[in-house]
Amino acid sequence: MATLSIAPPNSYALILGVSSGFGGHTAIELAKAGYNIFGVHLDRAATMPIAEATKAEIEKTGAKAIFFNVNAADEDRRKEVIAAMKQEFASVQGETPSVKVLMHSLAFGSLKMLVADNPAETLTQKQIEMTMDVMANSLVYWTQDVFQAKLFSRGARVFAMTSGGSTRVLPMYGGVSAAKAALESYIRQLALELAPWGITANAILAGVTDTAALRKIPGNDVLMNNAKMRNPSHRLTTPDDVAKIITLLTHEYASWVNGDVIRTDGGENSVDVTWWKEGE
Repeated sequence: MATLSIAPPNSYALILGVSSGFGGHTAIELAKAGYNIFGVHLDRAATMPIAEATKAEIEKTGAKAIFFNVNAADEDRRKEVIAAMKQEFASVQGETPSVKVLMHSLAFGSLKMLVADNPAETLTQKQIEMTMDVMANSLVYWTQDVFQAKLFSRGARVFAMTSGGSTRVLPMYGGVSAAKAALESYIRQLALELAPWGITANAILAGVTDTAALRKIPGNDVLMNNAKMRNPSHRLTTPDDVAKIITLLTHEYASWVNGDVIRTDGGENSVDVTWWKEGE
């Protein structure tokens, strides 16, 4: 299959949550399009092979893959990564290097009820704040630091992975739902504030996708079955579907797409499930 080569020389993408899922597949697709990759992930021994496999796939394209196995929500670790990025740029020859893409794909939050008979089954203040910090606030902090370090170039793109939970309720999804709603609000605000530098910000709302994060949601099998029934193609969205759309949106022709929530679901949310039947 042909690849899309659209990255100017010495262009970099910073992927938060790079080791697998949407972040990993997007990193590989962007590498095919000519971007070098800075990747932030948090993996221990059991999942490190997945991160290493993603890194190897990036390097197969000829792109650089500079990974940091740190907590993306830790301020000190974030500062260390920014410093390392600046050091990398100082060593690059030729065209001035820059961050052309920042993708936020961090999926780490507490899945508990807001209210339950058993207090042990409800979200604590610490869990609510952690979920909001990782899945929403960290987008702002990373964008601020990359911008203030003057690593962005004009025309850069900021992407954040949202979900249908930003506007709908699911059992035990309240903390994550609130974080996704905040994430979309941050995207709109960043779209406004970054516009003078030609930098756009958009949220990507994928269809139901069989990822490790989805598997942690109670009732995920029901979500997947319903999505297959609704989707005109009768299949789930894949991380590759999302990666290709994000790569397309990095093209200069997409510069007027800004401050939006972009559905990437093959029509999954356009069909009325009450009458659509599989096979029709």
